[in-house]
Amino acid sequence: MTRPKMTNAEKAEVAGVREYLKALEQNAPRRGRKRTPESVDRQIAAIDAQMAEATVTKRLDLIQQRMDLEAEKEALATAGMIDMTVLERNFVQHAAAYGSRRNISYAAWREVGVSSATLKAAGVRRSR
Repeated sequence: MTRPKMTNAEKAEVAGVREYLKALEQNAPRRGRKRTPESVDRQIAAIDAQMAEATVTKRLDLIQQRMDLEAEKEALATAGMIDMTVLERNFVQHAAAYGSRRNISYAAWREVGVSSATLKAAGVRRSR
């Protein structure tokens, strides 16, 4: 049995919901001290200082740590550029239809981090 193709409207719904939820996840508050590009730079400098006297296997570990930190630094730089208002507007436009079609409850939306105000604006009700 083949799966029916999604219409353009359904594709727009999926994209609007997916992008908003990804942005929420990336911008979710984390425990502990907030990471900054400067703190990541300090860690990279410390790794570079250890590199000279490191054994071959330790150098491999340090190189991987540096690559991970550089990726984190890039993610920190792009995180500030996300325009949540546009993503939220698209989410509000599509969330009710998406949730209804996929049988997503209000509680499930809340558990992934969508605010009650956003759900209310989208027309998602507490009861099904």
